[in-house]
Amino acid sequence: MFPCSALMAQQSSVPVATTAELPTLGLNRQAQKQIAEPDKPLITITGLCDTRSNPNTVASDCKTIITRAEFEKITNAIKPNMSLHARHEFAFHYIDVLAMTRRAEQMGLDQGSNYEEQLKLARMQVLSQDLKSTIQAKVSQITDKDIEDYYHSSEESFEEAEIERIYIPKTQQPASGSIKQISDTDGENQSQELQQRMNQEATNLHARAVAGEEFAKLQADAYEFAGIKSAIPNTRMVVRRTSLPPNQVSIMDLRPGEISSVLADPNGYAIYKVKSKDTFPLERARDEIKANLRSQRLQAEMRSILDSAVPVLDESYFAR
Repeated sequence: MFPCSALMAQQSSVPVATTAELPTLGLNRQAQKQIAEPDKPLITITGLCDTRSNPNTVASDCKTIITRAEFEKITNAIKPNMSLHARHEFAFHYIDVLAMTRRAEQMGLDQGSNYEEQLKLARMQVLSQDLKSTIQAKVSQITDKDIEDYYHSSEESFEEAEIERIYIPKTQQPASGSIKQISDTDGENQSQELQQRMNQEATNLHARAVAGEEFAKLQADAYEFAGIKSAIPNTRMVVRRTSLPPNQVSIMDLRPGEISSVLADPNGYAIYKVKSKDTFPLERARDEIKANLRSQRLQAEMRSILDSAVPVLDESYFAR
């Protein structure tokens, strides 16, 4: 469904596509002939016309005709290159909106301050949307040099490492039957004790990892000690700086074979071992760089616009 505000407000903002720009592949001769005739009626609506100038007009004598050029001016304003199927669906929606608009005009709903204020707001929304589209088109103009410069200035962000990780939960699960005791008597102290046990276990597991024990065995022991019955996670994975939590990015500075210290986060502890490291080539990074540059430039453009307007609100009004 197409929003009525966009349908009615954006009709004149985009030029009509030329006949050469329109797809003809797969169209029969009659359809191709119609494409070559922009002024030929495309939609004829019997019973619909503006009767305000002549209130005595009989409905059967009313007729609204929309040419191909007029219709495509509307669809191009809403969505350029709209498919034929979508145009067909839109045509019926547009007819419904026209019928409702005529009735609203007959009832005088296009008069008065409410209508004028809504029209102003609709205009502002259309202009802001067109501005965003214009900025998006501008920031999407990314050259090969832009991509190469970004890659070489941020090369470490494209470094990836094959690692092994042990995840140790922050809190040990209470023994069966002790939950009521924890919640009823000194629960906070009990919780701190369970966390201290896992902290100590993380230290023990780190020592075993440094001594050369397999990470898969250490991960299984970590879950068993924590009292977790769910499936044991895979210890092997591939990571990048951008995929790691901020306090764990330092593992990317380790050499292959080195093991990290115990790294804490709000949910638990992690121990990493770097297996291998590599930097993937520019061609593999090209699409990602384009997306990053578009996003960065769009944010910068929007920020420069929004930051130029500094509001001061009377909070005594909004706090009522």
